[in-house]
Amino acid sequence: MKFSKKAVAIATFSAMMIGTLSMPCTAAETKSFSEETTNFYESWKNKYIEQDTYVTDETQYYVFYEKEKYSGNGVSVPVTVSEAHGYGMLIMASMAEYDEQAKMYFDGMYRYFKAHPSDIGANLMSWQQCDNGTALIDGANEGSMVEGPCDSATDGDMDIAYALLMADSVWGSDGEINYHAEAVKVINDIMKYDVNHEYWTLTLGDWVSECDSSESYYHATRASDFMVQYLPIFAEVTGDENWMKVYDTTYGIINDMVATYKTGLLPDFIIRDSSGKFVPAPANFLESDYDGYYYYNSCRVPWRISMDYLINKNEDSLAFANALSNFMFKSTGGDPWNIKAGYKPDGTAVEDYDDLCFIAPVLLAAACGDNKEWHDELRDTIVNYGDDVYFGDTIKMLCLIVDDDKWIVPNSEKEETLIGDVNLDKSVTLADAVLLQKYLIGEEQLTKEQAVQADVLKDGNINCFDLSLLKRNLKDF
Repeated sequence: MKFSKKAVAIATFSAMMIGTLSMPCTAAETKSFSEETTNFYESWKNKYIEQDTYVTDETQYYVFYEKEKYSGNGVSVPVTVSEAHGYGMLIMASMAEYDEQAKMYFDGMYRYFKAHPSDIGANLMSWQQCDNGTALIDGANEGSMVEGPCDSATDGDMDIAYALLMADSVWGSDGEINYHAEAVKVINDIMKYDVNHEYWTLTLGDWVSECDSSESYYHATRASDFMVQYLPIFAEVTGDENWMKVYDTTYGIINDMVATYKTGLLPDFIIRDSSGKFVPAPANFLESDYDGYYYYNSCRVPWRISMDYLINKNEDSLAFANALSNFMFKSTGGDPWNIKAGYKPDGTAVEDYDDLCFIAPVLLAAACGDNKEWHDELRDTIVNYGDDVYFGDTIKMLCLIVDDDKWIVPNSEKEETLIGDVNLDKSVTLADAVLLQKYLIGEEQLTKEQAVQADVLKDGNINCFDLSLLKRNLKDF
């Protein structure tokens, strides 16, 4: 398979940064979480983590997102969704260095996730659970008291997979739960059911895999699912090169939107039109009149996409982050309290109020740039925002973890078997990586003996994944 220069470059960046960032985000790191983050974590945990008390044969935990329980009136009530569950697993793995109970909560969340599978992707999570007074049930449409069909949502699937890889890095996979193996199962099902294999785009959930190409959902993607930092890692741990196709396609959409609107404001839903161009979805495409606007889905996008610069130094991510951060800074006069809860992609505000879930993600976009005063104003606003609901509080929690430079980048189990002496000088150094990169972009040829060393993964192919793992394995890089 031929990879674009961008795919090769991101594999290089990913490997470089994994090697430098995954170690500082373990218990061996001397840098601590900020007091602001740990204080908020205690509040967040006490407010939103609940045990499923209907289950008595094992301990299960979930993120209680509605704060409503069954009232006995014959109408079930929603209590959590896979999106919230993915967030909770990310937070618990991230806070393991601080909270000695984090593993207990994480494992309980894992058991809850396994107890609520999608009806389509067996290793994916059903998107919502409801309380009917005797159990937390899946697929309870319109207050139904009995279970029904329930499919997955892509964002929850991706966060759960990444959180399992985090857990493997933090606690290892030799105990009761093989986190790494479970992560690979989830990632492979995401590729099978949550990816459009015609366009190589992330879909809205595994249910789209059952849509016909004549249906509008088949051609749609959701910007808040653009977790681009995850994609090279998914490729690495599974060996599935198609993740880099998804990576390139996703950045094609991001870059085109940034170039078109100059604001970095991506709409909640994006569809591929008949010409092949990805454009904002029409009103009421799936959820509301504002489906084609930067609204309560896309408010998370500055966090999701900016991560790929903060972790991997991807230049497309930086261009996006700068466009978004600069727009917000100029349109608000540098006052984060003036960030509105919704915009058209061209920057026209569609609401006249603020909301924490719109403010917090901008912090990470600002962290990519050089306006420290703006970053610090955003952080101060977020820290002092006051009481909020599950959505804003949980996004705030995740953004504070990243801003504290405590985000965990998973390790690969393959690194112990690496070779990589491409230039045959009996050592593995940066010179080997340079030679391999030149080969991949067509500037150098390899002898048969060099090719054997260049095939780091020993899978019969020489590609960007060999380069990525070689970079990671360098002891002097």
